[in-house]
Amino acid sequence: MNSPILNQIGTVFIPVSNIEKARDWYCEILGLPVDGEIQFGHLYVLPMKGAGVVLDSKIFSEDAIFRTPALHFNTEDIEGAYAFMQSKEVELTTEIQHQHYFNFKDPDGNLLMVCQC
Repeated sequence: MNSPILNQIGTVFIPVSNIEKARDWYCEILGLPVDGEIQFGHLYVLPMKGAGVVLDSKIFSEDAIFRTPALHFNTEDIEGAYAFMQSKEVELTTEIQHQHYFNFKDPDGNLLMVCQC
C-alpha cells in the first residue's frame, strides 16, 4: 500500500522553559556552536545529523516534560559519554545499562537517553 507519509522522523520537539538557557545547555553537551538564531522568540533548531531536534519554549509546561525518553543521542563511546556528562554535572538518572545506554535529565527535567548503537 502506498502512503504519502514517509517512514522518516523529521524533528522531535523538546519543551523547554527558557529558550536561551536551553540552547546554551544543549549546544554545550552536544559540542555544537551557539550561533544559530532563536526563531519567533521560542524555537531553536539544533544542527543535528539525521532527525532534527527543536527546542521550544512555547510548548513548555510541567505536563509536557518527557517522563520517559522520547529520543536518544548516539555515542560511539558509552563510558566516555557517561564520564563527560558527569563532568558537566548533568543529572544522571541511571548508571550505564547493559554496557549500552544511560538516562539523564535536562535542566527542565526532560528525561533523555544516550545510547551506543
